[in-house]
Amino acid sequence: MRSKCVAVLDIRSDGLTAIVGERGVNNTFIIKSKYSCAYDGYAEGELLDTAGFESAVAEVVKNTLAATGGVKEFFVGIPGEFTKIINVDKVLSFPAAKKISRSDCELLVNMSRPEDDGKWKTVRHSCVYYVLSDKRKVIEPVGAVSDSLRGKTCFYLCNKSFIGCLTGVFAKFAGITAVNLIPSVYAQAMYLIEPEKRDECAVLFDLGYISSTYSVVCGNGLLYSESFSVGIGHVAFYLMTELDVPFKVASTLLSSVNLNAKEQPDAKEDCVYEGKTYTVATSKVRELVREGLDGICETIEECRQNFSGRNIDSKPLLVTGEGIKTVRGAAEHLSGRLVKSVEIISPKVPYYDKPHFSSSLSLLNAALLQNK
Repeated sequence: MRSKCVAVLDIRSDGLTAIVGERGVNNTFIIKSKYSCAYDGYAEGELLDTAGFESAVAEVVKNTLAATGGVKEFFVGIPGEFTKIINVDKVLSFPAAKKISRSDCELLVNMSRPEDDGKWKTVRHSCVYYVLSDKRKVIEPVGAVSDSLRGKTCFYLCNKSFIGCLTGVFAKFAGITAVNLIPSVYAQAMYLIEPEKRDECAVLFDLGYISSTYSVVCGNGLLYSESFSVGIGHVAFYLMTELDVPFKVASTLLSSVNLNAKEQPDAKEDCVYEGKTYTVATSKVRELVREGLDGICETIEECRQNFSGRNIDSKPLLVTGEGIKTVRGAAEHLSGRLVKSVEIISPKVPYYDKPHFSSSLSLLNAALLQNK
C-alpha cells in the first residue's frame, strides 16, 4: 500500500466499516476500498455477541487485505460506549519568563496523566486549551513568552476488555504490525466542527442505531461526553411492539414516515413482508415515532443537566449519525421538543456529505493527520 494511504475500522452499533483511503484535493478523500459488515452491536458498555463481533472484524479486515495489498497498520475507532473522558487542569511554573517549548507542553501532559486501572487504559490525549501568565487563553502556546503554563488536558480512556477483544482479532493477521486506537467522538468533534465553533464551545449529538453519544466540545478536546444505549433502532422496536408487526415492517414504516407532512386523517401506510400486507394508519405511525423521539430528547436533556461546566443553553445542538436522517422531520421534532436550534452536520465532501458517513470519514481524517 502506498505510504500516504491509511486503513481505518469504524465500529458503529449497527455495523462495521473498513476503509482504505488517502487525502484528495481541497481536503477531500480518495477511497481505495470500503467494506461493511453487520453484527449485533453493543449496549450498556458491552458487546451483545462477542464471538459475532470478532467474526465481523475478521471479515472486514480479511476483505481489506485482499483488496489492498501492503496494509500493515489499522486505525480503529473506539465507540463512545467503551470510552471514558477525564479532564485534568494543571499549572507548570518557570523561574522566569521564557519561550514555551514543545517539551514544556509534553511535561504538562505527563504531570496530568491519570493512572490506568483494572478496567480503563489511556489511549490518547488532547489539550482543550492553554492559559498563559497574562491570562490569555490559547490553543497553541509554543513560542509564546510566559512564566507559567496552565493546561486543561482531556484524556481518552478505553475499556481494556474491548481493547483485548480487538487486539486478539488483529493478532491473527500476521501482516498487521500496528493497531492505533482513536476515540470516535474525538475524531468527529475535530473533523465536523469548525475550530471557531469549538473555541466558543459546541454541543455534538451522535444519534446512532442502538447507541448514541452526547458531547460538549471545547478547543481541541472534550469537556464532557456521555453515551447511552438509546438510538433510532429503539424507535423501530417501539413501533414493532405497539403496532404488533415484524421488526422489518416497523423499520420500513419508520423510514417512510414524514413528520413534517400535512396530516391526512384517513391516510394509510402499506408494507408487504413475506407475502403479507400490513396496513397501519399514518397518523398512528407518526404519533408513535414522535413518542419514541421524545424518549431520546429526555435523555439528551438529562445529559445537558449533568454537564455543569459551562452555560450551553444557547448553543445549538449539532446532530450527526445514521439515525438523524432515518426519519424525515426528526431534526425539526427534536428542535421543538428541546426548544433549541438543531443543526444536522456531516462531512463537507462530495457524495459523502451525509450524516451516516460522519464517523467513518472523521476517523479517516484523524488517521491521515496522525500518519502525516
